[in-house]
Amino acid sequence: MPDVLITPLDLAEQLLGTPPVVLDVRWRLGDFDGRAHYREAHIPGAVYVDLDTELAAPPSGADGGRHPLPAIGDLQAAARRWGVNDGVPVVVYDDSGNLAAARAWWLLRWAGIVDVRLLDGGLAAWTAEGLRTTSGDGGRPKPGNVALTAGNLPVATIDEVAAGDSVLLDARAGERYRGDVEPVDPRAGHIPGAISAPTVENIDDSGRFLPAEDLRRRFSGLGVGPDAERVVVYCGSGINAAHEIAALAVAGVDATLFPGSFSQWSSDPDRPVVTGDEPER
Repeated sequence: MPDVLITPLDLAEQLLGTPPVVLDVRWRLGDFDGRAHYREAHIPGAVYVDLDTELAAPPSGADGGRHPLPAIGDLQAAARRWGVNDGVPVVVYDDSGNLAAARAWWLLRWAGIVDVRLLDGGLAAWTAEGLRTTSGDGGRPKPGNVALTAGNLPVATIDEVAAGDSVLLDARAGERYRGDVEPVDPRAGHIPGAISAPTVENIDDSGRFLPAEDLRRRFSGLGVGPDAERVVVYCGSGINAAHEIAALAVAGVDATLFPGSFSQWSSDPDRPVVTGDEPER
């Protein structure tokens, strides 16, 4: 993949010239006030993106999970509303270490936009550099003309995951992998054969991605290196898994998203679920 990240200072410099489209993807599990947080403070010129309605189709349980991929026509219409034009770079961010913004990063690349980057450290890193924010609803951008096509990044179906012929990483928190807790999905535990690889371990305390060498060392310890066979990543509903794919890209590893993730898998009673620390098959 091309470069994944951009620093706050580099973005600030670009905004003084021919600016990229900047998207604010404020979203957290159980927090429905993303737009309110955007109104409180956002990067000047940033456009708010609603993850639940613009970066996903309606929930579909065993057919596609809680956040199925949107239809390409719907995504294109949304991207044009955001002011995205063909050939213009896009920068995405949030206020949670890019755990939500990575969904937009992955989805827009899947849809054919080559230059999409995550603002490393998100809004906190921007303000830590003393850079200005603004409040309110923001202006309505001029509609864009971007033409999107589906399938430019690989995805895995539920049956391909079940075949068990890939290295399967579970990007959720360890307690959800083990089955200690399950706040939203029908069953607790993990997909048989999956290796626990919590996304939060890819970032430091400030929300910035770890250096590439540290990420390579981390994934190598999980059995994933640049020469690994197909690597598939899932989480609860395909959100944090996109962040794991970004971290793998920084480490030099191409990975595949299972969009339905555990929300789809656990909704099908015929799919086995295991608990505990071990992958088990």
